[in-house]
Amino acid sequence: MDEEYDVIVLGTGLKECILSGLLSVDGLKVLHMDRNDYYGGESTSLNLVQLWKHFRGDEKPPEKLGASREYNVDMMPKVHKVPATDVEALKSPLMGLFEKRRARKFFIYVQDYDDNDPKSHEGLDLNKVTARELISKYGLEDDTIDFIGHALALHSNDSYLDQPALGFIKRMKLYAESLARFQGGSPYIYPLYGLGELPQAFARLSAVYGGTYMLHKPECKVEFDADGKATGVTSEGETAKCKKVVCDPSYLPDKVKKVGKVARAICIMSHPIPDTNNSHSAQVILPQKQLGRKSDMYLFCCSYAHNVAPKGKYIAFVSAEAETDNPEVELKPGVDLLGPVEEILYDTYDRYVPTNDHAADSCFISASYDPTTHFETTVNDVIEMYTKITGKVLDLSVDLSAASAASEE
Repeated sequence: MDEEYDVIVLGTGLKECILSGLLSVDGLKVLHMDRNDYYGGESTSLNLVQLWKHFRGDEKPPEKLGASREYNVDMMPKVHKVPATDVEALKSPLMGLFEKRRARKFFIYVQDYDDNDPKSHEGLDLNKVTARELISKYGLEDDTIDFIGHALALHSNDSYLDQPALGFIKRMKLYAESLARFQGGSPYIYPLYGLGELPQAFARLSAVYGGTYMLHKPECKVEFDADGKATGVTSEGETAKCKKVVCDPSYLPDKVKKVGKVARAICIMSHPIPDTNNSHSAQVILPQKQLGRKSDMYLFCCSYAHNVAPKGKYIAFVSAEAETDNPEVELKPGVDLLGPVEEILYDTYDRYVPTNDHAADSCFISASYDPTTHFETTVNDVIEMYTKITGKVLDLSVDLSAASAASEE
């Protein structure tokens, strides 16, 4: 390995693969290595045999669950339809008649709000007025505030209420715009064969633009010079030189700190989540206040319709920031919503954030995945890391048609 790379990326989690793709498109010379022999790292999708090995050691999965290869169970998955527009507010069973009218007025204010049109501000400066003050102007009830703040604006706790309302309004507008973009009545899209497909898609993008991949490389030890700057990565006695290293926390454990723990349950069922109109997929957010917790709980379900399980099988995930050492008890409010469960696997993992100075050591470390079942925090971390690595703001208007043309050859 005599050549020098601009960047060596360690770990093929979603964040690392997105960055690998973006940096390659940027013209940087990228080497991407992983100690595992599969893509995805912490955000991979496992078949049934791999899942049992991960959680139950040598135990074999029950035959009644069907063929192992038909499962693609997400390791990091990111009960009423939540109203997101003034029209839906009037139909929603979540509110009484008078509350529907108040909510409709609020939704119209949000939909009409335009930064550049002072008339739409109704005399309020949303950089100063808090979300709590704005909501109180419309007299909304606590339960309504809960679903607007947590299920639409996707805040994971209630601290947003005492911050300027502008961010809250922009999050609601993003939800409504996403809802309008996709015709299926949901702002969420989900890849067939599980979220493990996402890292691989970005890995392919990187490869099209000249990125080099090496899986199943044991150890992957980062090398530093006398000044503490990363100079390369050694595996199996060979060192690849580089100017910068990008990795997940597991590759540089002395440059990260633990900031929390996620509790998770993976459940295999033969039916959809009750009271979801027999939906093949659903995301349920249980707001912190309704559970007496400090943060929200997330429930996500997908099924054979997404090619992640054999016909007739459904997979549900319940996840939350761990506030105790007992995931079974802590996740019970979410698991109880699922109805009969055939198999349930519990797991906790620590969450880490980087503590290093990337300017001093040329190491760019992603934060661990949080318990949310959407990708907002993941994308924010990727965008911030991209700017630190390149010194540029990410421009997503890049023409990727060259990549798609090359991949079709």
